[in-house]
Amino acid sequence: MKIVVIGDFHIPSRAKKIPDWIVRKIIEEKPDMIACTGDLESEDTLSFLHSLAKTKCVSGNMDWLDLPDHQEFEVGDIRIGLIHGKGIVPRGDINQLNRFAEMMRANILIHGHTHKLSTELAYGRLFVNPGTATGVWGGATGGEPQSFIIIEINGKHIIVRKFVDEKEVVERYEYRDGSVRPV
Repeated sequence: MKIVVIGDFHIPSRAKKIPDWIVRKIIEEKPDMIACTGDLESEDTLSFLHSLAKTKCVSGNMDWLDLPDHQEFEVGDIRIGLIHGKGIVPRGDINQLNRFAEMMRANILIHGHTHKLSTELAYGRLFVNPGTATGVWGGATGGEPQSFIIIEINGKHIIVRKFVDEKEVVERYEYRDGSVRPV
């Protein structure tokens, strides 16, 4: 299963469109699913994501769309939770994120809101933040690089491919005994 993880677009208030290089990469990768952390700001952006692949999306603090606050899904034995991260102060606090992961029984928690790309292992879980696809400023930043993530899950093997300004970094993990661990 190949999942594009993306969010914090802020289109049209802070950016005009999803960067061309990201759109090209998503089309080239042919993902099975898109997991969107919200802050789309427009129905057009959501419709565009749906045109690329099946999309699960949550409501960000700047969204007025009819979207859920969280989503949960499974890929084999691995449970994935999807939230924006609004209401977590300070933004991206791992202890508060873990409370959401516990409630969802998630092995992987996808979150956004900080505009900062990150992957972090804590509490036996993998926390994934795709950063901001458009590179726009957020409440905790003056602007960040354009970024998104592709997660590939094959059985117990998890590959996280982080894309920042067209450069790729790969991380490998394994789901074993109820926990996610580095390989």
